[in-house]
Order: sequence, then C-alpha cells, then structure tokens
Amino acid sequence: MAEIRLSSVTKRFGRTLAVDAVTLTVADGEFMVFVGPSGCGKSTTLRMVAGLETVSEGAVHLGERDVTRLQPKDRNVAMVFQNYALYAHKNVYDNLGFGLRVRGAPKAEIEKRVRHAASILGIEELLERKPKQLSGGQMQRVALGRALVRDPDAFLLDEPLSNLDAKMRVHMREEIAKLHAATGTSTIYVTHDQIEAMTLGDRIAVMKDGRIQQIGRPLDIYDHPANMFVANFIGSPEMNLIEGELDTGTGGSSFIGDGFSLALPEPARFRPPAGRRIVLGLRPEHLAPTDETEGSIPAEVVLAEQMGAQTLLLCRAGGASLSSLISRDDHVHAGDHVMLGTTPEHVHLFDPEGGRSLLPDPAHPG
Repeated sequence: MAEIRLSSVTKRFGRTLAVDAVTLTVADGEFMVFVGPSGCGKSTTLRMVAGLETVSEGAVHLGERDVTRLQPKDRNVAMVFQNYALYAHKNVYDNLGFGLRVRGAPKAEIEKRVRHAASILGIEELLERKPKQLSGGQMQRVALGRALVRDPDAFLLDEPLSNLDAKMRVHMREEIAKLHAATGTSTIYVTHDQIEAMTLGDRIAVMKDGRIQQIGRPLDIYDHPANMFVANFIGSPEMNLIEGELDTGTGGSSFIGDGFSLALPEPARFRPPAGRRIVLGLRPEHLAPTDETEGSIPAEVVLAEQMGAQTLLLCRAGGASLSSLISRDDHVHAGDHVMLGTTPEHVHLFDPEGGRSLLPDPAHPG
C-alpha cells in the first residue's frame, strides 16, 4: 500500500490539452473516485498513474518513489479495465496466476495467492472454466482477482462496471467496496456514473475539460457544490437551475424569477455577484407542493413519473422547467396547478458569469 501523489500532472496529445495540471493526493488506503463526463480526462489521468500514458509535465509519486518515468511493470500497481482483458484460451486459475508466473513466482506461492483471491471474491468453483463460460459479473470478478493476487501498492480501476446491466452493477459495487475494506489498498476508480462515485468513494474528484472542479467527500460535494457544473453533474435527478435577479432590499435578500420570488439566505451567508443577475439552484427533493402562496413558485405539472416509493414531477414555471421529487402518496397528477415551496437553507446560488458558487463552503469558509 502507498500514498498516490500527483503534482501538476499534464497531458498533451499534439495541440490538444487532455489533462491540465492536476494536483491531488490519495492517502494510503483511501478510495478515490474520478468522476466526470466522457472526454474530461479522468481515464487519461489514471493511465498516467499506471504508466500507460507518458506525462507531458508534472510528477507522479507512489509512496516515496517518483514513478513518473518508470515502466508500468516497475510501478507495482494493478489495473482493472472496462473490457476485462482476460485470456480467452486460459481457464480462470491460469488467468489469475498469469502475472505471477511471468514474474517468476514459485508455484506454491501462485497456488496460495490464487486460492486466496478466489476465496475473497467467491469464485472458487469457477477456476477450471474458460472466460466464454462466464457471465459478465463473473468475468469482472476474475479481472479483480487478477489484480488482487499481485498484492499491489495501488488498485486502478477504469470504468470496470460499464459493461454490466443495472442490477449487476449494484451487486459489483458492493463486491468492490468489500474488496477495498478487506485489503485496505489505495484505490483510484474512474467512472462517469455519479451514483457509483457517491456510493463508493471516500472522496471524489469531479473533472471537466481536463481540470479538477472540486475534490471532497461525496456528501460535502452534494451539499456544497463549488460551481454550476458540479451542482448539475452530481445528483440524480439533477439540480434545478433558474436564472433571475437578486433583490437586496431592506427586508432581506430575495430571488426574483419569472412570476415569483423566493427568500434567500441572510446576506452574510453568501457573496453577492458583480451584477444583479443570479442563478438559483434547488435540488428536486427540496422542492415540493405546498399550501403557502407567498414565497412559492406557481407551476403546472407537465408529467408525473412514478418511481416506486417516490414520484418525480416535471413542471413548468413561467419560462423555467423544474423537477420536484415527492412521496408517491402525495397524489399529484399531470395537468395539476401547484405551488412549489422550499426553505432558504436549501437554496444554492451561483454567479451566471463563470458559474461559481456564491455560498461559502463550510470546509473552507475563507
């Protein structure tokens, strides 16, 4: 196990800047998730840690070792890929032990490590099968086991669950979490799925256009997004964002939208933008039908989507589209006219110029 440290790591492909001066530290034993849309640089960053991509600028350290220019075989990291990368002609036992054999490990040690990994992952009964005889979830377990037998300083997982169906992804998330708890190995996990990021990561790094937008614990990022991109990307259903004007009268601050106004947090709790325009952010679970007319948003329900325990309302309020997540027992239907209410403590505020949050982060109040 080892700390993973990236210092101003940059990657260029010709004139294209794929990763722009990424700096972060993954603590020894930490589970870090890189999350972001396709093309944001998360997999390229991971591949630079693994040594599969050269670093254009900056440095990569594993523990006390500067591995920036080392070959992948000399870094003692294990990588799990999206496509499993199993040897089709070898059985599961030989797939698991192949890397150890290449390194000249004694037969007894290979046997011990393969059996131990198979036991942890519950694949002992699969050891004699070929990959074509396995399900997607079983192949992913074998790919994890092949990494596990090496006893690496770090696990690097590049969208390992994207080829699985929804139910199997949930199950394999649990397996990966158990594996990390059992080994305590420093892990970087790449995904475009924000639910995977929220459920797996000790911390998550949200990336866009090759840059880290925010790093923090999942719920801290959910509750205190640094900018509109993070606010919109993290959370499902995604946050409502409405542009309007800031009114800072003697009775307190309020948001003036298309046909409605909402009270805002006390002025001391947010940094006013340079102009009067402002973007209001409300998560769907913090916006619900209310009997109050003052300080609420008049809206028409366009669609009511049943989701089991909850119902997602898609509403039209003036020129804005809003989502509201309510209990299934609230009996609101398409075509209904409702008043949607919230509370100031659930309001997010953003500057429309650049998208930065206007609310202080409690972790960094300065």
